[in-house]
Amino acid sequence: MSDKQHTLRKAITLEGVGLHTGVPVRLTFRPAPVGHGYKFQRTDLEGQPVIEADADLVVSTARGTTLGKGDAVVNTTEHALSALYALGVDNCLIQLDGPEVPIMDGSALPFVQAIEEAGLEEQDAPRNWYVLRDPLWFETEERGTEMLAVPTPGGEFRVTVMVDYNSPVLGTQHASMYRAEEFKEEIAPCRTFVFLRELEQLAKAGLIKGGDLSNAIVLEDREGTTQEDLRAIAEALGRPYEQVEIRRNGVVNTTDLKFLNEPARHKLLDLIGDLALVGRPLKAQILAARPGHAANVAFAKQIKRLIKQKKGDVPSYNPSKPPIFDINQIAQLLPHGYPFRMIDKIIALDANSVVGIKNVTINEEFFVGHFDGNPVMPGVLQLEAMAQTGGILVLSSVPDPENYWPYLIGIENCRFRKNVFPGDTVIFKCVFISPMKRGIVKMSGKGYVNDQLVCEADMIASLVRKK
Repeated sequence: MSDKQHTLRKAITLEGVGLHTGVPVRLTFRPAPVGHGYKFQRTDLEGQPVIEADADLVVSTARGTTLGKGDAVVNTTEHALSALYALGVDNCLIQLDGPEVPIMDGSALPFVQAIEEAGLEEQDAPRNWYVLRDPLWFETEERGTEMLAVPTPGGEFRVTVMVDYNSPVLGTQHASMYRAEEFKEEIAPCRTFVFLRELEQLAKAGLIKGGDLSNAIVLEDREGTTQEDLRAIAEALGRPYEQVEIRRNGVVNTTDLKFLNEPARHKLLDLIGDLALVGRPLKAQILAARPGHAANVAFAKQIKRLIKQKKGDVPSYNPSKPPIFDINQIAQLLPHGYPFRMIDKIIALDANSVVGIKNVTINEEFFVGHFDGNPVMPGVLQLEAMAQTGGILVLSSVPDPENYWPYLIGIENCRFRKNVFPGDTVIFKCVFISPMKRGIVKMSGKGYVNDQLVCEADMIASLVRKK
């Protein structure tokens, strides 16, 4: 997986009908700037309202996921979102001239093919990964849904799904995706499915107006169904009757299953699309038993709440990856000399934020007297290390940093939350919280050890040109 954000190289358009509304619709994937995320835009409505792909904006999960904001809604978002998410697209504007994403052939493959035709463009910003640190459990008693998210050793995004419909034609099935690269061939082609006994109920509920045998797998698990029964169901759906057969595996269709476990694979596809509503790419393994849109969205909301609870969000750190700046490059940027070089490397840097690493060792001179028999890193030196990390960010905002001195001129809201000891690795993250004016800028800084916040402060810095 790339660590840079991506958007599309060009716009690409698909046309089809909505599965539930039956309304013809034209959908266009458009490139979007860094940090945009996924957003839907209803171009057919006055003001062309935009709806963010956000779990908190889900207004219905009846046989699909519907997003809504004000009077604008977009139905059946999961297939398009799963394709964008799995192919590594971070930023995309999805324009529609109707109320529902087209169902196409009932799978995500047409969206994958469109994205590949448009191509991906790398953007100058790191991906905003959310790295799961601890297991997260979710269940619903009424449907028997169970979900578990756990950390992955290599930081992959993995998904495993189990479905069990207690049906002779669709019993227990499993499907897994261990790498996002598997999505195109193994998951994307898998179509949505429905039981024949559900069709009349769905039609009465005003759904599946655009459904037919070309965009869904229809399963029959009852014995004795006749052609007259099928004719009656076609009439109830307002569809012309087609002579079809019920095969031994229960498929009422003119095509074969693409995989023996195609229904389970499609449930995995849906889950990925619904998890895209978290708003950030995940590094985690998701294990889901009997998932559905309502449970998927509830789980996505739970993940969102977890992210919000982790103030500032701990930056991920992989020591094996080369840094943006090593200690020698830092020495060329910052004016500090021994023993005041407090940052060992910079691992992330963009226009608004920076992440630096401080490896704390017992050889630091300040441990001689702070404290005898109980070595603790002084809070003021934690703050100094944070300020030096922020100094890199401030200097990076000018084209000729070698001609400037960075000065710390103010500290606000400073707190020391936990002690820092020899052997700790402190991860400092500084973020601009106001634009630079006349060489003065304000930023928020936080330091973490073992995913725990140890210190934080708002700092004011000044850039002064060297004479």
